[in-house]
Amino acid sequence: MKENHHTPQNKKSSITMNSEKKLLSFIGIKRVAICLFLLLFATVSFSQQAILNRKNDSLNTSLIQSFNKKLTLVEGQRITDSIKRAELELQILSLKTSDNLKKEELQKQLQALNDKESKRLAEKKAQIDSMRLTAKGYPVVGFFNDTLFKVYSKLGSFSAKDRADAITIRIENLSDNYSFKADFLKVAESETTVDLVYGESIIMSISENDALWNNSTKEELAKKYQILIGDAVNNYLKETSLTTLAKEIGLALLVLIIMGVLISYVRKFFLWIAIKIKKQEGKRIHGIKIRNFTLFDADQQVNALLNANTILKWLIILLLIYVALPILFGIFPWTKDFAGTLFGYILNPLKDIIVGFWNYLPNLITILVIVFVFRYVLKGIHFLKNEIEKENLELSGFYPDWANPTYQIIRVIVFAFMVVVIFPYLPGSDSAVFQGVSVFLGFLFTFGSAGSLSNIIAGLILTYMRLFKIGDRVKIGDVVGDVIEKSLLVTRIRTVKNEIISIPNSTVMSSHTINYSSDAPEKGLIIHSTVTIGYDVPWKDMHQALIDAASKTDLVLQEPKPFVLQTSLDDFYVSYEINAYINEPNKQAVIYSVLHQNIQDICNGRGIEIMSPHYRAARDGNTSTIPTSYLGKEYKAPLFNVNFKSTVQDKQ
Repeated sequence: MKENHHTPQNKKSSITMNSEKKLLSFIGIKRVAICLFLLLFATVSFSQQAILNRKNDSLNTSLIQSFNKKLTLVEGQRITDSIKRAELELQILSLKTSDNLKKEELQKQLQALNDKESKRLAEKKAQIDSMRLTAKGYPVVGFFNDTLFKVYSKLGSFSAKDRADAITIRIENLSDNYSFKADFLKVAESETTVDLVYGESIIMSISENDALWNNSTKEELAKKYQILIGDAVNNYLKETSLTTLAKEIGLALLVLIIMGVLISYVRKFFLWIAIKIKKQEGKRIHGIKIRNFTLFDADQQVNALLNANTILKWLIILLLIYVALPILFGIFPWTKDFAGTLFGYILNPLKDIIVGFWNYLPNLITILVIVFVFRYVLKGIHFLKNEIEKENLELSGFYPDWANPTYQIIRVIVFAFMVVVIFPYLPGSDSAVFQGVSVFLGFLFTFGSAGSLSNIIAGLILTYMRLFKIGDRVKIGDVVGDVIEKSLLVTRIRTVKNEIISIPNSTVMSSHTINYSSDAPEKGLIIHSTVTIGYDVPWKDMHQALIDAASKTDLVLQEPKPFVLQTSLDDFYVSYEINAYINEPNKQAVIYSVLHQNIQDICNGRGIEIMSPHYRAARDGNTSTIPTSYLGKEYKAPLFNVNFKSTVQDKQ
């Protein structure tokens, strides 16, 4: 075929050749250096893309190869039909004018061949159209790594890839001729193709298949490629001229100088800001306080501002450098594509963000409306909660202290329902990753908070059981104290020794609870203490003594009156239990202490000895155990007396 022939150019003068070689050598070194730089920089960034391209190329190659095999068979049939058509045309021309029947028969055969040719072209075009979206052609690359056009079909022994590579090399060879003129690039018709010729060299041949792939005719496609190739060569020669290179280098130096000046002024500006920050320490900079907590003192705030100033300075410098690099790359034609790539790293994400935000705007408005509605629903519920707490609104069977916990429960339910409603409108909510993370978090919450959930449920039950409230004196298990905090997880109690004890709500539920304060304000709380006295003391005297001691005790109510219960008659003593009413259960320890003091004083004053099986005294049997301060001045200990009773038998 024609594409494997090369005709040498006319010889040039020795002086012209030497000057061209020097210029080409300079340009070649420059191009090699730039290519090496681009190759090293692009290797890391585009390695994955190269792998993907290789996979696509292999698939594309198999598709085109399969199609070309079919075209080979069709092309063989076309050649046979062409030969037969030529023979028929010769036979028609050789017939005499009077031989009309024979001529008519040959013309029918010729028309059948023409119809077959039209049908063949239509079928070939349909096959190409079906492959147009999947098959990818091989690019003919220009001087600046730009694609001039693509080749899809083979020609003779040349595959599509071989044709594209060969055409690329021939176009590059055109740039070696510095006397190149686009007018010398001609379109020449041959037997089966239309050729682009420069001088005596064939740049490329355009076949019928090439025209079908481009939805054109061979002549129109050849003229289009003639213009493309001529403009590409002229543009390259213009861009690589010494004048253009000098201008480009000058522009690059100007950009570097401007960047250096900008970076210098940026550094000076931020240095000036740092000095101003240091001078304001103790003046305008006094630190940051949140209520009573000092988040930053003045020195720490200055350091934080200086660090922020340094970070902002380097961000701006890096941004200036990043903007300058595409400008520098855009000056030279070999690196213009790379400049676009660098700008794309910023512009493409920004574009995606803006487009994504614009597309998401309807969903965002929907979410805002949902949040607005639920916010005012919660405000209405909060208003009802406040009214119930203040007892302005009364609900039958609903206590005011239930208002806040009920509101908290309803708020959680409302928030959960709001999240369920909003969830489908969240970006990425339908992705498998988002759903997987949601399931994982739910799994962790379910199995990681089993103990906490039991405490929360117990806390809710305790709230609605109303076992106690804040400030009540209670006994939970063995712990006695005042309730100072109730939460969903624990109940905290301050004991009489000022100890803070936290009891999990699940433990409270499983233990018995005594509330000393629930009925004390209205019905009073009965405190009681037991005293054991010997049988020699009349019980009436003992009752009165205990009642008087209780009545004398501060914080003991006079109504209802104190009373005494005899709880047991033991072997050596009687157990008397004094009972008295109080309405301040949180002061039981003090009340008990004073009551016991009064019992001792009253009994001692009335000559009643408080005896128990554990009390022992060493005396002569007549001296009283009552302290002398309770005895009169005239009191004398009686003598030890022994009385004998005589019987009749003794008298005898």
